[in-house]
Amino acid sequence: MARLLIVDDEKSLCQLLEIAFRKDGHTVETVSSGKTALTKLASHAHDLIISDIRMPDISGIDLLKEAQNSRNPAAFILITAVPTVSTAVQALNLGAYRYVIKTDKLVEELRLVVARALEELALREENVRLRRELLRVFAQNNIVGHSRKIEAILEMVRTVAPTTSTVLITGDSGTGKELVARAIHEASPRREKAFVSINCGAFPETLLESELFGYFKGAFTGADSNKKGIFEAASGGTLFLDEIGETSLTMQVKLLRVLQERKVHPLGGTVEVPVDVRLIASTNRDLQAMVTAGQFREDFYYRVSVIPIHVPPLRERQEDIEPLARHFLRKFSLQMGKPLRDFDGEALSALTHHAWPGNVRELENAIERAVAVSGDRDGLIRLENLPESITGISALGERAAHIPREGVDFEHLIAQVEKQYLMEALREAGGVRTHAAELLRMSYRSFRHYAKKYGV
Repeated sequence: MARLLIVDDEKSLCQLLEIAFRKDGHTVETVSSGKTALTKLASHAHDLIISDIRMPDISGIDLLKEAQNSRNPAAFILITAVPTVSTAVQALNLGAYRYVIKTDKLVEELRLVVARALEELALREENVRLRRELLRVFAQNNIVGHSRKIEAILEMVRTVAPTTSTVLITGDSGTGKELVARAIHEASPRREKAFVSINCGAFPETLLESELFGYFKGAFTGADSNKKGIFEAASGGTLFLDEIGETSLTMQVKLLRVLQERKVHPLGGTVEVPVDVRLIASTNRDLQAMVTAGQFREDFYYRVSVIPIHVPPLRERQEDIEPLARHFLRKFSLQMGKPLRDFDGEALSALTHHAWPGNVRELENAIERAVAVSGDRDGLIRLENLPESITGISALGERAAHIPREGVDFEHLIAQVEKQYLMEALREAGGVRTHAAELLRMSYRSFRHYAKKYGV
């Protein structure tokens, strides 16, 4: 039950409301002045405040303002015997939950309003708890960031995790598709069961079939004993089929049958085995284009893509580079026992301006290397600690070029710089190519030529 504070200079009304709400199981305090209420607010936390608007010392509106400025603002209900439209609008704009007029049915109306307010408060707190839990799960799986696109993925994970629907995660290599799959599993009711992952492109078709569905002794040469398949091993949990676009048309038919019937047929057996798995698949390929080209079955595509989630490349969420870099810095500093705390200005600028074609995986590897070679000076990662693929761009863009003894691949380096400037111009232009071309002082035709050349 909730802790209520009732504020009204009419003591008989305070007593009446106290009796009513105590019967409902709430803890109730009553005060007859706004100043006393302020003292109570400073010393105790309350879930809900019911206050009269007109009081001799401090008005209910002023009390509402003070309450909203507190560390943990309570739900606030204002009551009045002299209603005005302007006061009602002001109260609601300041964050009051309800504005209730005093009538002979005030007690009954307030009990209903309080019940609704506490239900909404409990729902809000549960959403905050779930969000914090998901953020913890994301952090554990190296899914770090505060961009809108990451926020959208976080919200989608929160929404789909409690379901059993099949999820298709798309995105470039290195964006963290498996991490999103693990986050869905760990936020789901299946979290206590197994999360089993298999890369479909790592096995020839016959071996993939035996791995997925299992086999009986003697099913093929080398099958010396019975073996459970991955579908059985993941029963009750989640099965993650990575790079599902690499499966053959024949394997797609077999997987479609399992998804429809929830049964597997082990090789060499005559009995079907029921399985209970939540399937999550991923791909870095365009499955719709593969369907059109006849390389991927349309019916299987619709079966695996019930809930699509796209993980954007790191270049499309530049604001996530810095928090990700600091996350990996903490991770590897702890692992290697090095007292590194941050990046110096040059190193951070190089990281945030790099195109990251290898996405989060490339960033993680770059920070691991930087921590490994760092001399711990001042606890900072410096530009010279970063890989040359990153410092080369930064060097040309921010200081005089430096040619190492072994020389440089000039054309490759210039291509990197050109691509970097194209991407930076597009970012500054909000994705509008004509504006990006103007920023680079080139014609739109030239910009389009370079964009096509570098796949921007």
